[in-house]
Amino acid sequence: MYDKLLSLGDPGDLPGEARYVGLALLVGLLGGFVGSIFHLSLDVLQTWPAILGEYLSGWRLVATASMVTMCCTVLAAFLVRRFAPEAGGSGVQEVEGAMEGLRQVRWRRVLPVKFFGGLLAISSGLVLGREGPTIHIGASVAEGVAETFHTNELERRGLLASGAAAGLACAFNAPLSAVLFVIEETHKQFPYTFRTYIGIGIAVVGATLMTEALTGRGPDLRVLVASVPLLWLPAFALLGAALGVLGMILNAGILRALDFGTRNHRTFPYVYPAVVGLIGGAIFILLPDAATGGENVILGLVADSPGLLGLLLLAAVRFVTMIGSYSSGVPGGIFAPILALATCVGLAFGEALVVVFPDAGFNPEAFALAAMGGLFAASVRAPIVGVALTLELTGSYGLALPLMLTCLVADLTAQWCGGRPIYTQLLERTLKRAGIKATQDRNPGTGLA
Repeated sequence: MYDKLLSLGDPGDLPGEARYVGLALLVGLLGGFVGSIFHLSLDVLQTWPAILGEYLSGWRLVATASMVTMCCTVLAAFLVRRFAPEAGGSGVQEVEGAMEGLRQVRWRRVLPVKFFGGLLAISSGLVLGREGPTIHIGASVAEGVAETFHTNELERRGLLASGAAAGLACAFNAPLSAVLFVIEETHKQFPYTFRTYIGIGIAVVGATLMTEALTGRGPDLRVLVASVPLLWLPAFALLGAALGVLGMILNAGILRALDFGTRNHRTFPYVYPAVVGLIGGAIFILLPDAATGGENVILGLVADSPGLLGLLLLAAVRFVTMIGSYSSGVPGGIFAPILALATCVGLAFGEALVVVFPDAGFNPEAFALAAMGGLFAASVRAPIVGVALTLELTGSYGLALPLMLTCLVADLTAQWCGGRPIYTQLLERTLKRAGIKATQDRNPGTGLA
């Protein structure tokens, strides 16, 4: 069957290739448009604590914010469970499952639930990333385009990947990372042909152009750090090893919390997301650096570090709030929260080195940026994407070598500790709940195990 699909992408079919490239561009433009509207809406909605603070203060502000976040969280969870259960969480695993033919992207219901549920959950202050919804939104747009234009199975799967890449490019304005994410993360599911491969690039270009036209954004986390001496490389390797262990623990925590939330919902419907929202709203007011996806938190920490103890405390709180937010079942991603958590850990690591070796000239900011890619590599198990994403987001290309070392060591450490990619585990969990048997290599036909 797979060989038959590949034959549909043979070179020489210029009209077919031109048509597919046009569809991929359409997917990118539409995905970039919807994703940009999603982001602009979030920027407006997330100002509600400041508006509330103009009328309330003290415990009244905290109590009201807790109620607001609780209501938003419960409503978002209700939309997911009532109308589109597959819209909960990031959606990356759903896209991977759809590319394997094990899941369906029911775009007519996923698109509105992911959009409005994501707005409710993320703007409420929960520790969730915007990239999860935009990836799933991009794939839903792609499914709609494929259905409308009656594409074949190979083209449909290629467009799904293109839509997901367009969504990631839109989320972070990081086109290269979006292409690499599809190549590295979905290498077992993606149907590699010239046509589908070019389609990803075209879709990402379209999404990035649309995003920059509507939002005017450049790199989201512009933090320029100069290159570091080669003598510092062992310290980056040590950081990578620590992040490898942390990534494995983080993945395990997410999965266990998801299971707990599922069991709790059977007995006490919506109590778990209500509690998460109640606590999340209070944290949004009392400790804002421990709330939201964390893009602004990263910039604030790099500009003004709270010190070693403050960073360790913030890392611990964000670790818990990230797991709690994601396991509540609302739409939201983990990319941005991982990057924010990693910044806390990396800065703390750098601050500790300064204390131990005060005359070595260590720059904590360099370790913060390296940690962003390292923790991503340890959790998602995509080290090349971790490198590219960090470089594109920050613009600190002088850190390429230590960043790469950190990501590779983190990935190796997670592997040696028995860690597995978070999205693989999330997909297997979804398939198990749906009664579908998952294997270690669910798509041997690609030859890219």
